[in-house]
Amino acid sequence: MRFTLHPITEHDAREISGWHYPEPYAIYDGDPAAVPALLDERFDYHSVFDEDGELAGYFCFGEDAQITEGRTLGLYGGDALDIGLGMRPDLTGKGIGPSFVDAGLRFARERYSPAAFRLTVAAFNERAIRAYLKAGFESTTTFGGSMASGGREWLLMLRRPA
Repeated sequence: MRFTLHPITEHDAREISGWHYPEPYAIYDGDPAAVPALLDERFDYHSVFDEDGELAGYFCFGEDAQITEGRTLGLYGGDALDIGLGMRPDLTGKGIGPSFVDAGLRFARERYSPAAFRLTVAAFNERAIRAYLKAGFESTTTFGGSMASGGREWLLMLRRPA
C-alpha cells in the first residue's frame, strides 16, 4: 500500500484526536485537547493518506516525538531526527506498518536529510516494534519504568538512512 504525507489540517487533527485503540494500546488514544499541539508548526505534524485519499495516520518530526523522561536522561542528543507516528486504529495489526513507516522515512529523508532516524516506542508494543525492525530500525536502549514515565518502559530505536 502506498501512503503520502501532507501538512496536517485542523480537520485531520480533530479526527486524529478522537481515535481510540483497544487495550493494551489505549495509551495511544487521541485527546481532543491536543488539537492545538497537533497544529503547532514547531511540532511538524503531517497527515498520512492512503491510496484512496483516506486519512490513515500521522507523523511528527522533532521534539514532540520524544518522551519527557528520555529528554531528562539525555537520550535525545546527537544528529538523529526523532520521529513520532500513529496509525488509524482500524488499520493497525494488518501488516501495513512497514510500508506506512517507509512512507514517513522517505518524506523525512527528502525534507530533512538526517544522519539517522530515531523513535521511541512503548516496550510492550511488540506489534509496532516488529514493524520498525522490518523498516530497518535497531533497538538501542530501554528506559523508564519510573513514576516519571507513568511506570512504562520505553525502547529507543535508531535507523541510519539507506
